[in-house]
Amino acid sequence: MTLFDQALEILQTPGATDKAQLGLKAYSDWQNKILSSFPEIIPSVPMRPARADKPVLLPPGQMPKRRLGSVEGRATLLHAIAHIELNAIDLAFDMICRFGPDIPAEDQPQFLSDWVRVGGEEAKHFTLLSDRLIELGMPYGSLPAHDGLWEAAEKTADHVLARLAIAPLVLEARGLDVTPQMIQKLTSVGDQTSAALLQIIYDEEIGHVGIGATWFRHICATMGRDSDATFAHFVSERFPGGLKKPFNHDARQAAGLERHFYETLTS
Repeated sequence: MTLFDQALEILQTPGATDKAQLGLKAYSDWQNKILSSFPEIIPSVPMRPARADKPVLLPPGQMPKRRLGSVEGRATLLHAIAHIELNAIDLAFDMICRFGPDIPAEDQPQFLSDWVRVGGEEAKHFTLLSDRLIELGMPYGSLPAHDGLWEAAEKTADHVLARLAIAPLVLEARGLDVTPQMIQKLTSVGDQTSAALLQIIYDEEIGHVGIGATWFRHICATMGRDSDATFAHFVSERFPGGLKKPFNHDARQAAGLERHFYETLTS
């Protein structure tokens, strides 16, 4: 089996727990050099990953409010983050399937290693949150979720630089901005267990944004494009609302995003 085959199987698996387990296995198999890269004939990649019937998907404005003072409120927050992590699993393995075959041969091994690592860590994040939701009596799927992250994936399926610009460098970078406040709020209401899970996710997401930034700049360079101008172009074209303040400049800097790269693109 190839990494492409495993990544495609993940995209075609509807069950969230099964998808996460396959993501962990793909990461382990790649690290252990069990997998080759691509099959001789590359199958088509689905535009949308398979999904279970639950959670029900709603427009973002109809999502339930998160009042962290109650167990239900904390579970609502963690459920929303778990849904983001589930989408992030698919985004990482879609990156491998959709764009990996077109990466220059000399860059492919590192590209695949980076994105299978991201997929494996996102699968770990989902599993940690899913287990915590069970402890809180509200397992994943018991609350609604929204589809905004995958809608962004569909809008960027035609160009690897568009995908890198919007998925890791806009949406995941936004997670670096808001997660410290979530951790503080969970700590303030005495939920140290949930806060510790978000700390794990936050620390590893800095690395994920960093991988996105590295590949965005590298591919821009190979195409002879200015990375700052290209990022501004794709944000304007594919994310017209612009970026939101406040920014977590320290975390963004740790991920390789300098202020001049994003600060002028605010809404």
